[in-house]
Parts: sequence; C-alpha cells; structure tokens
Amino acid sequence: MKFVVRLIATGFYTGYAPKAPGTAGSLLGLFLYWAIPGSESVYSVAGVVLFFFAGVWAANRIEKETNVHDNQIIVIDEIVGMLITVAFFEKSLIWLAVGFVLFRFFDIIKPYPAKASEKLPHGWGVMIDDVVAGIYSALSLRLIYYFLK
Repeated sequence: MKFVVRLIATGFYTGYAPKAPGTAGSLLGLFLYWAIPGSESVYSVAGVVLFFFAGVWAANRIEKETNVHDNQIIVIDEIVGMLITVAFFEKSLIWLAVGFVLFRFFDIIKPYPAKASEKLPHGWGVMIDDVVAGIYSALSLRLIYYFLK
C-alpha cells in the first residue's frame, strides 16, 4: 500500500525531482492531457475527479508518514490543477504552454481563497489550493484565447 500511496502522491515519482518538483508535476499533468486521447472531452472530468480524491487520500497519508504538511514530494495536486487549467481546451502546443505558465503563476502566488484553503486538514488543503489555482488559470487562459483569437 505504501508503494501505491507514493506512486499517486508523487505523480509517478516526479515529486522527487531535485529542483522544482511542483513544476515537474505540472509538466506531467500537461503531458497526460496532451497524450491521452479524448482528454479534452467531457469524459475526462471523471478522471480529474478520481485523481482529486486519490490525491486527497495519498497526500493525507504522506503528510502523516513524513509529518510534513504539504510535503514538496506531493505533486498530484499540481497534476490535477494543470488538468483543470487545460480542461476542454484545444491541444495546441502554444495554448497548452500558455496554460502551463498561467497555472504555475497562480500556483505560486496563491490568490484568495487558494492560500486560505492550504490550512484544510487531511490532504484537503494540499489539493484544494491547486484546484483554485487551476480554476483561475483556466479562466485566464480562456480570456486570453478569446481576446487573441
């Protein structure tokens, strides 16, 4: 079970990247969106919801095991946030890159209520702040797309 928890929480071990593990997790999320056929369809919502709840569970287990809140090896939250950012969006390299930059920006600055949600217990805070960053990023990406297209 410990192996499964680590596999999920660390995004197939991308969370162990020596530099910028959150960026590595975000890149994995972007790659999954690009590589999985049909990921831009409404059916991908089920996958994101499944990743989210698996992330809450795994993050909670890692936090208990390491006694570190939002341990940097946990990147399933970045994967979910990145998937939310690009959900239902065209698979164009330039637009996915813009989405990636926007998500990293909002994930780092953590605008309200992202920062406040970090305090939630049991893995919820780990996941919710990136969901909020993903929503802000998705809205920004669509606004930029609308005005530039």
